[in-house]
Amino acid sequence: MSSLKDRITEDMKTAMKAKDSERLGTIRMITSAIKQREVDERVQLDDTQVLAVVEKMIKMRKESIAQFQSGGREDLVAKEQKEIDLLQTYMPQQLSDGEVDALIAQAIAESGATSIKEMGKAMALLKQKAQGHTDMASASAKLKAKLGG
Repeated sequence: MSSLKDRITEDMKTAMKAKDSERLGTIRMITSAIKQREVDERVQLDDTQVLAVVEKMIKMRKESIAQFQSGGREDLVAKEQKEIDLLQTYMPQQLSDGEVDALIAQAIAESGATSIKEMGKAMALLKQKAQGHTDMASASAKLKAKLGG
């Protein structure tokens, strides 16, 4: 199986050939962010790290959408949403709420966490299993609620 970076590069070539400027622009932003992180950290990113970069880009766009909606800029909201839709194609299958709840229960059991003070242990286990497969902010909130926070 080829790496995620290879898939992104192939998608960029396809977008160039199809003269799909919107898709091409978004894919170039992805490759730019990946290369920037590789240069900053002086490493070659593996698929997990590339997913983290894409996940961060999605989070930034969701925050931008909130800002644009409050400013009444629906044209920019639509643009950001299109970028999110494209970025989501590189993310793995997302977990259902039931699956996330099961992982949270498993993380609590494995870590032995019983209070909010021990949330870090359970969160570390949850992050290993769910990173990239769900929104970690909402998963963290669910975990906090289960631990009585």
